[in-house]
Amino acid sequence: MPSLVAIVVTHDSAEALPACLAALAAEHVPALVVDNASRDDSAVIAEAAGAQVLRNPRNEGYGRANNIGVRAAGRAGRVLILNPDVVLRPGAVDALLAAAQAYPEAALLAPRLVEPDGRLFYQPRSLLAPYLTNPSGRRALPEGDACAPFLSGACLMIARDFFLEMGGFDENIFLFYEDDDFCRRVAETGRALVHVHGAVASHGRGRSSSPLPGRTFRTRWHQAWSRAYVSRKYGLPDPSPAMLAVNAPKALLAPLSLRRAQIERYAGSAAGALAAMRGRTALAREGLA
Repeated sequence: MPSLVAIVVTHDSAEALPACLAALAAEHVPALVVDNASRDDSAVIAEAAGAQVLRNPRNEGYGRANNIGVRAAGRAGRVLILNPDVVLRPGAVDALLAAAQAYPEAALLAPRLVEPDGRLFYQPRSLLAPYLTNPSGRRALPEGDACAPFLSGACLMIARDFFLEMGGFDENIFLFYEDDDFCRRVAETGRALVHVHGAVASHGRGRSSSPLPGRTFRTRWHQAWSRAYVSRKYGLPDPSPAMLAVNAPKALLAPLSLRRAQIERYAGSAAGALAAMRGRTALAREGLA
């Protein structure tokens, strides 16, 4: 029985996947890849690397696909959920497992995430915790292991049974804020979320899927919709009207720039906010309702 299985959700991730899987193999962690109907060779690459592959006939979204993977992870004691653009550095898994033993009250553990420019990515607050203010804009980064109110969903380790008891990621969300939502639910159980400083991983930040026309629009649509959804879920003010007011004028002017990415960015944000205001769901948009 493996003590740890890695769950990697892919969608057109052929470019990022080899380094991710090679690092997992070097750490002796079996990988279970859940492929969300990739149009590239993601699934083939994963199989060639020795990973178990589940092929979804359609894109189920990030959270739903991870839930599928965790349920399929058999009798693994723990699962390591990570994006395909995350590359574990040597010793990261041992450090996470050692921290799990040292902090038995911890439910979620995450490594130190280093971005391509060398900066540390750390999420000390979230829109789901408006009481965590930072008026000066300064961040005091951890210099060792630290409890945190939120951890990045780019790489998380958790006991499989506990993840399933919590219901996994909220399946109403197709993309974005599923990690914020899950972290808040875990924190509300009284269990700790721990940033493990000695476990290090490189994070490509947004390089999990190859860029294609329309992808920026879709991404921004879901980002705006999910922000509204989780805000309403926890009784917070609906950000949709403000997002629409900011992005709609920019969307109208963006064609003048002749830059597709800019057009898609503002149009996607405005459309996602409008959809949330009209009660449309993310699953309906993706044909999953």
